[in-house]
Amino acid sequence: MGQVLLDIELPGIKQFKKGKVRNVFDLGDSLLLVASDRISAFDSVMPNGIPDKGAILTQISLFWFDFTKEIIKNHILEADVNRYPKQLQPFKELLAKRSVIGRKAELIPVECVVRGYLSGSGWKEYQKSQSICGIKLPPGLKESAKLPEPIFTPTTKAEQGHDLNITFEEVVKLVGQGTAQTIRDKTIALYRACADYADKQGIIIADTKFEFGFAGKEIIIIDEMLTPDSSRFWPKDQYKVGRAQPSYDKQFLRDYLESIKWNKEPPAPRLPDDVVQKTREKYLEAYRRITGKEGL
Repeated sequence: MGQVLLDIELPGIKQFKKGKVRNVFDLGDSLLLVASDRISAFDSVMPNGIPDKGAILTQISLFWFDFTKEIIKNHILEADVNRYPKQLQPFKELLAKRSVIGRKAELIPVECVVRGYLSGSGWKEYQKSQSICGIKLPPGLKESAKLPEPIFTPTTKAEQGHDLNITFEEVVKLVGQGTAQTIRDKTIALYRACADYADKQGIIIADTKFEFGFAGKEIIIIDEMLTPDSSRFWPKDQYKVGRAQPSYDKQFLRDYLESIKWNKEPPAPRLPDDVVQKTREKYLEAYRRITGKEGL
């Protein structure tokens, strides 16, 4: 396993913001997004990371951005460090595989969640109300059941704390009818195309989330795309309705944290070596299946 990169400092390059996983730097007319090896769960960043995670996430996202470029434009300007601007060349080794230069965009403040299967918080909500985000679902569905159609179940985009489920009508109030319809339609179209491809690679995409922004007057997709951090990936050959599924994503980590009865309040506990190793293996398996490549 490689070294774990928990933080990224680029002396002389202005940091724009630091998220749970990515450090974003301002290059003037564009942004440099660098994925660290940090991992978060239940809105807390774990004190130790997952080796190579930043590179895995970045390479999976780049695959999907290219795969979906006919459905919607994306923010990627450059991902080859050899073609980065001169001021970034001293940091080439640090940035390789785990960074992209992206267009600046005005963030649309909605987490665009799409669900094709009944799992996680959606399953919990369904058990209480037979609905998710105001969308009525058929009665009698079991955990992990495939939904009749993919559904758009947006949330607020909280800077701190938990994102909250909202209805489509609330999205309209937040961003306007036209923008709301566009991000909903693009979210469903992206999910259908990518879930269909992943299915052929032996992965069920149960749900995922996208982020969009305005580049000028045009809506583009930004941030990351269909990674094990932002999606539920299930092995197709082990899928069985009526239970939680084995997965190639962060669910393994969440299950571990539930098993040790962590109260989900900071500080987060340090992860044991076997949990780190297993999480890395799951992320790498997702990368291999999706991209068809063996190594990073």
